[in-house]
Amino acid sequence: MTSSESMTSMPSEGFVLPELPTGRVLPVVTAPDPVLSATSPRVDPTDPQVQQLCADLVATMQVSPGCVGLAAPQVGVSAQAFCVDVTEHPKARTRHGLIVLVNAEVTASSRNEKAREGCMSVPDLTGDVKRATRLTVTGQLPGSGETVEITTDAFEARALQHEIDHCNGFLFLDRVAGAHAIHSRKVYLPPA
Repeated sequence: MTSSESMTSMPSEGFVLPELPTGRVLPVVTAPDPVLSATSPRVDPTDPQVQQLCADLVATMQVSPGCVGLAAPQVGVSAQAFCVDVTEHPKARTRHGLIVLVNAEVTASSRNEKAREGCMSVPDLTGDVKRATRLTVTGQLPGSGETVEITTDAFEARALQHEIDHCNGFLFLDRVAGAHAIHSRKVYLPPA
């Protein structure tokens, strides 16, 4: 961010969803698809194709049972774009509602904690991953390109880190402490 850019801080429970076109439900790719291990390039948030991609991510996430986040590489697109919505998740404390960001990065983090994670791109496994429980993320809104800052905690912080990892070519399996921290998924609901 340069000094000429403006930044808006998003209060808890008050994320402003950008205006997006109607989304399409896309197939989710699974490991070992190479797009999942490649660092995605930054994108132009004002590009109509990027706005459509973001809308497609939201539509795909919303029809996928238990899904609280989805990144562009998970639908086969190498791009720094994702959505997160932990509104209905019981482990969430802070809830900003539906978050859609491009070119996001973690700018501050603290208080690491280990917890179990799963992923639609790794449908048969879960893993114990240590992540920051307090977090500040900076990113851009698709459409306007406005730079926003989100400070959050607990499960929403974990979900944001998980999706930013996808954009940088990492799966949760890359973050587990070892083979002992990987588990067979007990319940998996495939996308409708």
